[in-house]
Amino acid sequence: MANYENITIEKSMYQTKGKSLSEVLESLDPSENYKGTALEGLDAFGRQLKRFDIKVSGKNSDCVEKFFRTANSAALFPEYVSRAIRQGMEQADMLPDIVATVTNIDGMDYRSITSAPTEDDKSLKIVAEGAAIPQTVVKVQENLVKLHKRGRMLVASYEALRFQRLDLFTVTLNQIGAYIRRSQLKDAVEIILNGENGNDGCEVITADSTGTLTYGDLLKLWAGLNPYELNTILAPTDAVKAILAMDEMKDSVAGLNFQGTGKMVTPLGATLLHVPSLPSGKIIGLDKNCALEMVQAGEIITDYDKLIDRQLERATITCTAGFSRIFKDSAKALSY
Repeated sequence: MANYENITIEKSMYQTKGKSLSEVLESLDPSENYKGTALEGLDAFGRQLKRFDIKVSGKNSDCVEKFFRTANSAALFPEYVSRAIRQGMEQADMLPDIVATVTNIDGMDYRSITSAPTEDDKSLKIVAEGAAIPQTVVKVQENLVKLHKRGRMLVASYEALRFQRLDLFTVTLNQIGAYIRRSQLKDAVEIILNGENGNDGCEVITADSTGTLTYGDLLKLWAGLNPYELNTILAPTDAVKAILAMDEMKDSVAGLNFQGTGKMVTPLGATLLHVPSLPSGKIIGLDKNCALEMVQAGEIITDYDKLIDRQLERATITCTAGFSRIFKDSAKALSY
């Protein structure tokens, strides 16, 4: 069994290409070696927190200064920050409901693939003997995927934070993560509506009536997306309110579920997502299985040098990502 108490934690571990500190520690101290022991269920980073007796959550959580008792424990602080940010991103994460696949890249230049089949291409016809087989053309995008760096700078001195409980500090970091995810969702919506070039967005379907969203309009969006599956609807606040107020959405069981859990009714079986950044008077329907690719240039990046050296007021936390459409007609907007 690897002895987690004898690992020397250094700044250089953060420079390991393609790996977070947690992953580096896991390679040095595999969790599988702890099966059947009291430490089973902790990952390598969790075992290091236990080694230095650092409690990051609960009513008895330690103060920030506990990380800086030793050089080894101080080197854990940037990873704690990254994990708290990631936790906040996951709590506010709606991207899995609209992203088909996530691609991780090492650089900043990436060209995705796309396909725009015609109506004739979408039908699998009988192929007579000797006849040509219909083709689905998949090609490389003309433009690079636009990557956007999102993040925050910590504006607080070490002296101001040293006696703050880690569970309270975690809440602040969670909110930074939530901000990053909401910004990335806005980027994804922008790509769907306006396209990679800003002028080749998704097809817009016009509702039968202006200014009022009806159940018939939702059916029109559902039909217009064929042969793709309408499994996700993105809607601004006014549209969400209109959908929830529809007579067709006032099923008694569904109403009780919304009032008791806050989980919204799903029109036509699609997941309804509240996206305040969407323009009023427009909703998006898409097939999440083939609409978007998310491209990430690494994971969350922290100024580990500054965090370890207690220069918190100058430390930045960033995440770089972009989006690209795969099947361009698998997402459509409804204007009402």
